[in-house]
Amino acid sequence: MDPLTSPPPTRRADSPTRVLIVEDHRVVADGLALALSRDPDLHVAGVAVTAAEAVRLAVREQPDVVLLDYHLPDGTGADVARSVLRDRPDTAVVILTGDESDEILMNAIEAGVSGFLLKSQAATQVVSAVRRAAEGEMLIPPSMLAGLLGRQRTQQEERREPPSSAITLTAREQEILGMMADGLDNRAIAERLVISYTTVRSHVQNVLDKLGAHSKLEVLAIAVRRGLVDGG
Repeated sequence: MDPLTSPPPTRRADSPTRVLIVEDHRVVADGLALALSRDPDLHVAGVAVTAAEAVRLAVREQPDVVLLDYHLPDGTGADVARSVLRDRPDTAVVILTGDESDEILMNAIEAGVSGFLLKSQAATQVVSAVRRAAEGEMLIPPSMLAGLLGRQRTQQEERREPPSSAITLTAREQEILGMMADGLDNRAIAERLVISYTTVRSHVQNVLDKLGAHSKLEVLAIAVRRGLVDGG
């Protein structure tokens, strides 16, 4: 049977999180695979070294998380993210990069990625981040988040865009959106508001749906651009 047309693996609730690593430097890829494989809750579903191979493996292996280098020999991480998320929108795509340029940041966010990890971060931090990404959390270093929101606010002011009146958030959704802009994850928001984690996730999903975003990062970029949160 052709592995690309065979039925995709199904994941049970108690099964390990399936992770696809996309990294063209084999030493780095092997190091990531070793670090992730040491966690019993994570399973390395495959390692790709090109964008084309990444898309093929994503179709075959149906990963829960894609850990993705941005600069690949035949494309970008944003290209891969768009292809993967088009077919499997619930997959968490995390960009692994040493380049923090505005172009990369916005291209990846607009492609729907769940977050960014810097290549300088320790293996233990990467493992923890993959687990959080699988839970639907936003991953971005505080400095990158602050820069993103600040730039979006500047662009809004330069274009003199008024706050959007076409989008109506409830008071609770607006409150949670503001906490997301402060960098709080779902669990921290739940603790601060004294509500359940499940309730927070439901509110966050409502916000994503109303703003037409694929990820929390994209929702923040849109929200600041439309004047729904303060960018700085």
